[in-house]
Order: sequence, then structure tokens, then C-alpha cells
Amino acid sequence: MHEEVQMVIDICRERMEHALTHLDKELVHLRAGKASPRMLDTVMVLYYGNMVPIAQVSNINTPDARTIVVQPWEKAMIHPIEKAIINSNLGFNPDNNGEFIRINVPAPTEQRRKDMVKQVNKEGETAKVSLRSARKDANDNLKKLLKDGLSEDLEKDAEEEVQDMIHNFSKKVDKILEDKSLEILTI
Repeated sequence: MHEEVQMVIDICRERMEHALTHLDKELVHLRAGKASPRMLDTVMVLYYGNMVPIAQVSNINTPDARTIVVQPWEKAMIHPIEKAIINSNLGFNPDNNGEFIRINVPAPTEQRRKDMVKQVNKEGETAKVSLRSARKDANDNLKKLLKDGLSEDLEKDAEEEVQDMIHNFSKKVDKILEDKSLEILTI
């Protein structure tokens, strides 16, 4: 029985960690006016008949806080990469000089920053819903184990452990949201 309880707790922890990872991935796409190579993570490029992530066909770096530079590994890829960036709906206007692509990341307006903070909070709430869902499933599974002969003390201890986990993960979500909101609102 102890292994089954531990398995329920481990699955719950895994789901909570996945919720944090997902939140992090979603927030990376919200531009705070500060350039980051991860802003292009979702851009897919046609490369010899296959759609591949832009990072697999080029070097991406940020020489300063407002610029992303994309250096294709093959010169023939510069136009497909430029086209993929334009079609990505990220709002970037790439500048192609024949050697590399330069993307200027404009500073967002105050209204845009406020909208982004709202989006950050929305993503945070989605993450917290995922945490609560993981807790509910874990508690439901613990109740089933209780019916199958698990002692009430073990079940209560496991529920407390799950509750502690959600408390800690919720704090992490709040910290991520606070940091991202501060980053967005700081000019």
C-alpha cells in the first residue's frame, strides 16, 4: 500500500511540475520589450521539405536588449527564415542584410504592457487550475486506496503532503507571475 500512496503523490508532483513548466513556456512569448532568443521558439522554418524549429537551422542571439540576430547556417535559408518570422504572428519586422536577419524588439506602449500583465495573470490562473486538478485527482485516488484497505492515518498524511505540495507550487506560480509582471511594467 505504501508504494501506491507514494505513486499517487509522485504523479501529483509530476503534474504540478508540468504546470509550472507550461506556465514558463507560455510566459516566454509575452514580450516585455527585452529581446530574448526564446521569443522565436515557436517559429517553424521549411527546411528541405520539413518544418523545423528556427533554432535548428540558425544561431539566434541578442547583441543588446532590443535586438535579436538570426544567423542562418546556410545562406540559402535566409529568405525562408525571414518569411517564417513574418508569418509567425509575433509582430516582428525582420531586416535581412543578406548575411543575417536583425529583429528590433520595440518597447511596448503602456496600454500594451497593462494588457500583457492581464495575460500573465490569466496564464497564472490556468496554471493554478492545473495544480488544483492534480490535487483533486490525487485526493480521489487516495480515497480509493482508503476503500481498498489503506489506513486512515496514511491517507490523511498523504492528503496533507499533497496539500503542502499545492501550497508550495502556488507560491512558485505567484513568484513567477510577480517577476514577469515587474519585468513587463519596468521600462
